[in-house]
Amino acid sequence: MAETCCATTDRSDTHRVEHDLLGEREVPSDAYWGIHTLRATENFPVTGTTIGAYPHLIDALAAVKEAAASANGELGILDTRRAEAIVGACKEIRMGHLHDQFVVDVIQGGAGTSTNMNANEVIANRALELLGHSKGEYHHLHPNEDVNCSQSTNDAYPTAVNLATIAAAEGLLDAMSVLAETFAVKAVAFRGMLKMGRTQLQDAVPMTLGQEFSTYTVMLEEDRGRLIEAVALLYEINLGATAIGTGLTAPPGYTEAAREHLSRITGRPLVTAANLVEATQDCGAFVHLSGVLKRIAVKLSKICNDLRLLSSGPRAGLGEINLPPVQAGSSIMPGKVNPVIPEVVNQVAFEVIGNDIAVTMAAEAGQLQLNAFEPLILHTLNKSIAHLDSACRLLAGRCVSGITANEGSMRAAVENSIGLVTALNPHIGYAAATDIARESLDTGRGVAELVLERGLLPAERLAVLLRPEDIAAELPGPRYQMDGMDH
Repeated sequence: MAETCCATTDRSDTHRVEHDLLGEREVPSDAYWGIHTLRATENFPVTGTTIGAYPHLIDALAAVKEAAASANGELGILDTRRAEAIVGACKEIRMGHLHDQFVVDVIQGGAGTSTNMNANEVIANRALELLGHSKGEYHHLHPNEDVNCSQSTNDAYPTAVNLATIAAAEGLLDAMSVLAETFAVKAVAFRGMLKMGRTQLQDAVPMTLGQEFSTYTVMLEEDRGRLIEAVALLYEINLGATAIGTGLTAPPGYTEAAREHLSRITGRPLVTAANLVEATQDCGAFVHLSGVLKRIAVKLSKICNDLRLLSSGPRAGLGEINLPPVQAGSSIMPGKVNPVIPEVVNQVAFEVIGNDIAVTMAAEAGQLQLNAFEPLILHTLNKSIAHLDSACRLLAGRCVSGITANEGSMRAAVENSIGLVTALNPHIGYAAATDIARESLDTGRGVAELVLERGLLPAERLAVLLRPEDIAAELPGPRYQMDGMDH
């Protein structure tokens, strides 16, 4: 990818003049960004969200530039003084400084070139200050020739995107663990509480509320495992590929040296892709990750659907559990409290499912040796991850942790349910059990009463077979061990 160059030609108290291949522009004297960033802010006023709003990305960009400068200094491509200045500027940025200087819109044309140039300019101008020069005095240290040395946007930016996404996903993994543990605690608390299990919203067979809640823990832990697997694919990077994967302009030994320095800086076991041409154009790892995020969203939404159903009422619904009231539910109906936390998590899930389409299309739209749409992939994945992270923590802290059970009404429903007749199938036959179920439903009479009336089983045997506690215990238990809460 062709990179534009820039240099300062004049300055005033309030502005400096920089030029590139399109001409000259005034840049505010106090700005650490330069002419390429200025043009990008004018060209891409899209979302109103700057890359500076993504601290993981800024940290990752600084880490990549620091690793490149260290490798170039080690190989003698950059003199020690300039290499150390660049490293110093990058370390400051990774400590949280100058993030407000990353001002280009997160969605942009150019396959991330504007993001890369924004980083090059900010790092160059801070490095110039560390060397005792003024911003814009690029003849001492240049954004392209020095900060971007041995790189292209096409390897520096994707590597940073990988690192930023890994860091964001680690937060989501922690949030999912918090939510899974919260469900596990409730599963233990509810383990002795009988209720009816349902299929297709119809009475099925008895279970415990603890079994129901432990299922949610298992679902979340399984998806954490899938997310860990998906994130592992992002440890493969294409740094050193330069423009299309051939490594053109990168000196011998640079690729491995840059990777080693980046692994040291980030503390991550990064590996260089076996085929850099393939790695530079392929976005398969992002598609896979997005699919896993969609899977998580679907599971979360299903869980929230269950919580809303189980808490429906309070008098005319299922009313088996109570969600903690967090706000008044109506401007017209006094006393109404709505399941607002599950509702907001549902909406996050819908958003993530839609975002998966955007990632899919952006990955599919890549052509030949480069995918130009990684800015959208970055933006969309990080939105999905951040919102799922917040949703998991919100659901755990503002809803699940405060759920209580209506044990009496659950047990009464079990004892009056025709679902109990399922336990009698092996003993009286399916046909007879069906007749009992139909008559019980039509007349309102109990299953046990009808079985005894027809003389199908002796009372003692029937009492044993219809103990709800035993029926629930006979169901296959969840893989999650509630006693020790270890998966």
